[in-house]
Amino acid sequence: KWDLVVTKPAEKSLSKFPAKDKAKIQLALLEMRENPFAGDIARLKAQPTAWRRRVGNYRILYDILPEQLRIVITGIARRTSTTY
Repeated sequence: KWDLVVTKPAEKSLSKFPAKDKAKIQLALLEMRENPFAGDIARLKAQPTAWRRRVGNYRILYDILPEQLRIVITGIARRTSTTY
């Protein structure tokens, strides 16, 4: 099982989302603890450890640290034309 660390900025943005969307995102976070490579994910080109997971109109941005079995959630944002 992977260790999940949510940064303060990610927590803050999650708290602002509607309850229905927040529940979907929280479910995705729980699933990521079992396997961070499952779901609709893609590696981000900027950093070798950076990934994103798509959850509806939202994107979970995270780093995978395999040597520590740790996932660091760096951001959660609603997808717009300027998200990336």
